Amino acid sequence: MDFTPENGTITMFSTTWCGYCNRLKKQLDAQGIGYTEINIEEVEGTADLVEKLNGGNRTVPTVLFPDGTAATNPSAAEVKSRLAA
Repeated sequence: MDFTPENGTITMFSTTWCGYCNRLKKQLDAQGIGYTEINIEEVEGTADLVEKLNGGNRTVPTVLFPDGTAATNPSAAEVKSRLAA
C-alpha cells in the first residue's frame, strides 16, 4: 500500500494511546493542516513500515510527507515548514 499523502497534507502513523500523537493532531487541527491518520495497531503492515522509517524503532507519531520523506515526532511548525517548501 502507498501511504504517500497528497500535496499540502501529511500521513501520520499513530496509536490511540500516544500522547505525542494526540498533541500533534490538536496542533495540526488548530493550524488547519490536513492529515490522514493511520493507526499502526489496526492497519496491517504499517507497524513494520514505521520501524523501517525509524531505523528499527516503532516510534509514533511518524509523519510521511508528499515528497516521500518522513519525520519522527515533528512539531507542528516543522510540519508546516516542510509542507511549504
